[in-house]
Amino acid sequence: MKAAIIGCGKIAQVRHIPEYRDNPEAELWGLYDVNQERARKLADPYQCRAYSSVEELLEDPEIDGVSVCAANYAHASLTIQALKAGKHVLCEKPMAVTLKECEDMVHAAKESRKLLMIGQNQRFAKAHQEAKKLLCRGDIGRVLTFRSCFGHGGPEAWSVDAGPGNWFFDKKRAAMGAMADLGVHKTDLIQYLLDDVVAETTAKAMTLDKKDSQGNPIEVDDNAICIYQMKSGIVGTMTASWTCYGEEDNSTILYGTEGIMKIYADPRYSLEVIRRDGGIVRYEIDRIQTNDNQTKSGIIDEFVSAVKEGRESAVPGRDVLSAMRAVFGSMESARTGRTVLVNE
Repeated sequence: MKAAIIGCGKIAQVRHIPEYRDNPEAELWGLYDVNQERARKLADPYQCRAYSSVEELLEDPEIDGVSVCAANYAHASLTIQALKAGKHVLCEKPMAVTLKECEDMVHAAKESRKLLMIGQNQRFAKAHQEAKKLLCRGDIGRVLTFRSCFGHGGPEAWSVDAGPGNWFFDKKRAAMGAMADLGVHKTDLIQYLLDDVVAETTAKAMTLDKKDSQGNPIEVDDNAICIYQMKSGIVGTMTASWTCYGEEDNSTILYGTEGIMKIYADPRYSLEVIRRDGGIVRYEIDRIQTNDNQTKSGIIDEFVSAVKEGRESAVPGRDVLSAMRAVFGSMESARTGRTVLVNE
């Protein structure tokens, strides 16, 4: 499979490029970035082509699949353009910046009969996959409540354009802040773990600390806290934060009728089951990725495999729609101060 990447920022550099290069079934064929010098500098060491425009890249018949790694606001337009050009697409999260855009992307994939996969990599973390098996087996009984958190010190130290002028802080390019960067991951994850969907949300999204280049509070949220009620009746909280300055928090805890399950809550044990009868089972499976410690995500391998085998991916665009509805519903709840029924 010959792959190209649109958008050569940090996520392309630390994940998509090295993971395509590491996959024996894939060939990194080309790159495009609005900063054409950046694309050229990356293309040389990886012995691939730097294109002068998106159109030039998509017109290349050699390319089978495209990673869309541009800023949030461009996800939908680039994805739809690539699908219409006959390319399979792996789009970074968040899927898009409006629900209609997300729906249009799914429609374009259906019309083109090409694969649309979204980069919700938390589904591929080994402890999350094992946790799902144990939950299905009933190791903690029936889940009643949960709390899930994804927090780090913010994108300004990680973005390829480091500092307060990074695009994550720009409302026009990012649309949302911590909710789009981190909240989408945990919203999708909790639906995956519970095999359930968010039915209603009550949320607060706020800017508590982050400043722009002029020293003013950024126009997107640096913290979001959501109370999710699932379709099954399970209730829990999801927190996304750019102000975890000590260490990253990527934990999920589920409380069931027969015990508690802790995932990535302990630095040594990636999964713990603490049973109601006092028994404790601890699993040393893996370590969750952090901004400072990027490990192989599994996203690119799955995309390449699905394209080559002509099958649906493990994270098809249409399956992520429900999580995006919960995200947009949460932002509406934060804006209005009211509980939002997600399907409405």
